Amino acid sequence: VKGSQKCELNCRAIGYRFYVRQAEKVIDGTPCDQNGTSICVAGQCKSIGCDDYLGSDKVIDKCGVCGGDNTACKVVSGVFKHTLTNLGYHKIVEIPEGATKINITEMSKSNNYLALRSRSGRSIINGNWAIDRPGRYEGGGTMFTYKRPNEISSTAGESFLADGPTNEVLDVYMIHQQPNPGIHYEYIIPGDNVISPQLLAHRRPGEPLNGQLGMPESTNQEDEDLHRETDTLIGQSAGTFPVIQPGRFPSHQPENQVPAMQLPRQNREHNWKQIGKTECTATCGKGSQYPVFHCVNRITHEEVSESYCDSSTKPIPEEEACNLFPCPAFWDIGEWSECSKTCGLGMQHRQILCRQMYANRTLTVQQYRCQHLEKPETTSTCQLKICSEWQIRTEWTSCSVPCGVGQRTRDVKCVSNLGDVVDDEECNMKLRPNDIENCDMGPCAKSWFLTEWSDRCSAECGDGVRTRSVVCMTNHVSSLPLEGCGNNRPSETTPCNNGPCAGKVEWFAGGWAQCSTECGSGTQQREVICVRKMEGHFEVLNPYECSYLDKPPSQQSCYLKPCGSKWFHTEWSTCSKSCEGGFRVREVRCLSDDMTASTQCDPQLKPEEKEPCNTQDCIPEIDENCKDKYYNCNVVVQARLCVYTYYKTACCASCTRVANRQSGFLGRR
Repeated sequence: VKGSQKCELNCRAIGYRFYVRQAEKVIDGTPCDQNGTSICVAGQCKSIGCDDYLGSDKVIDKCGVCGGDNTACKVVSGVFKHTLTNLGYHKIVEIPEGATKINITEMSKSNNYLALRSRSGRSIINGNWAIDRPGRYEGGGTMFTYKRPNEISSTAGESFLADGPTNEVLDVYMIHQQPNPGIHYEYIIPGDNVISPQLLAHRRPGEPLNGQLGMPESTNQEDEDLHRETDTLIGQSAGTFPVIQPGRFPSHQPENQVPAMQLPRQNREHNWKQIGKTECTATCGKGSQYPVFHCVNRITHEEVSESYCDSSTKPIPEEEACNLFPCPAFWDIGEWSECSKTCGLGMQHRQILCRQMYANRTLTVQQYRCQHLEKPETTSTCQLKICSEWQIRTEWTSCSVPCGVGQRTRDVKCVSNLGDVVDDEECNMKLRPNDIENCDMGPCAKSWFLTEWSDRCSAECGDGVRTRSVVCMTNHVSSLPLEGCGNNRPSETTPCNNGPCAGKVEWFAGGWAQCSTECGSGTQQREVICVRKMEGHFEVLNPYECSYLDKPPSQQSCYLKPCGSKWFHTEWSTCSKSCEGGFRVREVRCLSDDMTASTQCDPQLKPEEKEPCNTQDCIPEIDENCKDKYYNCNVVVQARLCVYTYYKTACCASCTRVANRQSGFLGRR
């Protein structure tokens, strides 16, 4: 309803367009805006400041201070845009201890996931490659809200939101699976003159929360000491504040009073005794509890005041696990998706998972564990509003032409259920009435329509023609009889002459020769000569005479048809031997028209990849200096003494022949 009617009690029946006022004003205190920052008072919508005063304009600043000026804290923000290559966990940003108003948001939807882990290594959200459902998760002393929009039409990415403050350092990670769309991070840390969150968490009664300490109306001596000691801490850096626990402040004694001497332990009459345990923090799924120690009489074991026992000897309670059995499984119901239709009856979906709680973690388990419970519906009908409808606002206009076929129009609008004109997309486009149609006003008279003569003559010299366009068209303004244009068609050409052509120099190009290849890409040639045009003939000139004119191309590429796949091969390699038979090789490939590998070549036409070469016998080179110096060199050969330098030189010819025979034998092997 309108702003002036926000505090009226108006009701509209579902499915109808009208509403009825039930009361002139609602009960005082009824919210009258979406944010809950305004309420109705005496029928008027009044705003409420953060100081809880009606009409106040004070608001909470970024630092959480009512009416503050944003100077009590520091905002840390940025965008993580690094390009990542490896899949898996990648650290994005570190959230320090004491951070508030934490916002980690993916800049657009992607297949990546955000993850959160404490500095001690404990996983909070999406750890150990397990993807958690959107929801609320405790970590670092605050509650994080994990959002993952599941609507198909939504482009928003994942996000972590928390009010803080955190009590430990937290690390934010991204599980990288596709290009990083960018991660925006923002949080607030205390300024230099702000009390640390640890100190605020342990404040005593009477201390405001806005970073200012004041004395309550009545305090005891210990409270005064607390305020006096706290006041000395305000000027220090927020990062150096010690954690002050209630009851830990030293009590002051008169200077002339001597502390009472405590008796040795063996002579005391009282000691500490465990009398039980605290209640388990969880009824199932692993909780924790602590032992409880009381001061008792050593002999009678009767409980007495703790002042009878030495507080320094009181045992420190240690955490113990309890109720380790798992909690019963339950159906975890996700949020409904957007309605499939913006108006009228549509469908919406939600995710239903079987979950089980253990050790403060909610785990997804097999659905049979929830078979004792009725499974909620995963789909449902929905209707956001009644669909708008088409309305014809005007009658058809007159036809756009006095004769022949023209068009006429009318005004068609999409109207909401409240009677307002809205965008056409709000209505069913398939049911839209036509807002334009043809109209026939009967036949029209026809006549010849002409263009002006062309400016240029078809010939640069000698006789040529000028042209114009002639067409028979309908004439809306003529009073010619209702018939065709007749046979007296005006001429489309007229003669023209730009003077004699004698002595004019120009390039003359012959016809193109046939393509150099029968298929695929090739070239074709033609002859281009320089001529002088004379009366009735041409005179061939030196090409230099036409050099000042643009010469037509004498070669061009041509393509008759695709060749298909063909065999290609490299040149032959060098022969493997210089004599007595070697071989040489080459690479053969089947390639298509675009020079990519193909299997369509004819195997029968495949060129050889290997062939013999240098089959002639080896003829040893005759060295005039290589001779036998002794007549009995055959004995040297038989005794296999050719391996020694002396005999190889003295019986050079015999040793060389033996060496050639052995190499030939090994080559044939």
